[in-house]
Parts: sequence; structure tokens; C-alpha cells
Amino acid sequence: MEFLKILFENRKLAIKLGKNDFRNRFANTSLGSVWGFAQPFVFMITYVIVFQYILKTGSAGNYPYVVWFLPGMSIWLFCSDAILTASNSIRNYSYLVKKVVFPVDIIPIISLTSSTFVGLFLIAIAIIVSSIFGYIPNFLNVIYILFCLLCFIIAFTRFTSALTTLVPDFAQLLNIVIQLCMWFTPIVWNLDMISDKYINIFKAFPFTYLVEGFRQAFMENSTIITDNNGMFTIIFWVITIFIFAWGNAIFKKSKKDFADIL
Repeated sequence: MEFLKILFENRKLAIKLGKNDFRNRFANTSLGSVWGFAQPFVFMITYVIVFQYILKTGSAGNYPYVVWFLPGMSIWLFCSDAILTASNSIRNYSYLVKKVVFPVDIIPIISLTSSTFVGLFLIAIAIIVSSIFGYIPNFLNVIYILFCLLCFIIAFTRFTSALTTLVPDFAQLLNIVIQLCMWFTPIVWNLDMISDKYINIFKAFPFTYLVEGFRQAFMENSTIITDNNGMFTIIFWVITIFIFAWGNAIFKKSKKDFADIL
């Protein structure tokens, strides 16, 4: 496929520009990129304090709340930040779009690379804290979910980056949608709270698959990955491939107009 070929040929350029993008986010502050790690870390810890110690949620089933919560929230923060930054990337890098020789297709990957630094840091925090509590993750599950996450983000932002470039107001709508998705995804609430009549609908949601799949890497029970003979795994990949095919067609059709629009 043309996109994968372009991405492979320009992978070093994407990684290099991604590193620069991350540093430039906080270039005007004295602590620099430290803020990139500090802000989401404080956000996660605040949730733990509020739900476990103030609201006294205590635990999720047989597991400590902090072990149940941190993996899911770390994946969500990684995913949401990458989607929002990559979706706005072409407008943010308009000066590159106007360079005829620059491969426009890799611009969303630059922002994804930038978000990956913080995302992997948060995932490492979740693994370390859970390990302190005695819950060592299944690293094959962790690697698989990270692969799923990157594939889904690339597929999703292939569509949203093109649409945000063509219709600037879509960026505001996307922010609202991502906020709604957070509350409809079992990040701060448990899937067991859903009626059996509707639980499969929630499990078929791609964000639920990613959050629950990573969370359950720390737990011994059957996972959403293998539930119902892998039905939700099949659904996730069908949705991801469909979104990528659709988004790729829109991106290819509209990228010739990016320079004129910007």
C-alpha cells in the first residue's frame, strides 16, 4: 500500500521531527519537556486520590482501585492526546505542506511520535505501580494492545487529519467527541455496572477494547481479547481496517488541495 511504503521510506524523518515536535511544545518554559510528563502524571494521580481515598471507591472487584484504574487511564491519555494532536498536525505544519517535495502523508505520524514519548511514560508508571502492588502484567498482552493502539490511532487520524484540514471547525467537534468517548469508555467506571443487555455494545466500542485489553493484562481472568471466541478482537480489527480504508481514500483524494487551503 502506498501509505505504508511512504511511511517506511520516511520513518527516520518522522521520528526525528517527532522528537523536535515534543521539545517544541514546551520550548518557552524553564522546565521544558518535563511539563509534558508532569501534567498527565498529576492528572492520573489526582483521579486515584479522588476515587480511592475521597470517594472511597476502594477497589474494582478483587483488585485494588489503583491497579484497575492506572492501566486504563494511561492508555486513554495516550490515545486521546495522540488523536487530537495528529488530527491538527497538518494545519500546525502548514509550512511543510507547502513544500512540494515533502511527504504530507507522514505529518500526522510526526505528532503521533511526539505523543508516544508521554504515552509510554504513563504506561511505564502504570506497570511500575501495579507491580509494587504485586500485579505483574502479561507483557505479550501489553505489546499486542500497544500495537492495536498505534494501528487504531493511525487509521483514525488518517481520516480526522484530512477533515480537520478541510473543515477547521471539525477540530472543535472532535474535542467534544473525545470528551464524550472518555465517559462512555469504562475508564473510571466498571463494565460490570452495565446491564447484560447492553454490555456487548460497549465491549464492541474500539476504545473499550483498548482500555479493557490493556487493563486485563494485569489480571488473571479471561480478557476482552479472548471473550466469545475472540469476537471483540475481530470487531475491533474490522472497524480499524474500515476506518483506515475510508480515511485513506479521503486523505489521498483531498491532499492535493491542502496547500491551497492552508
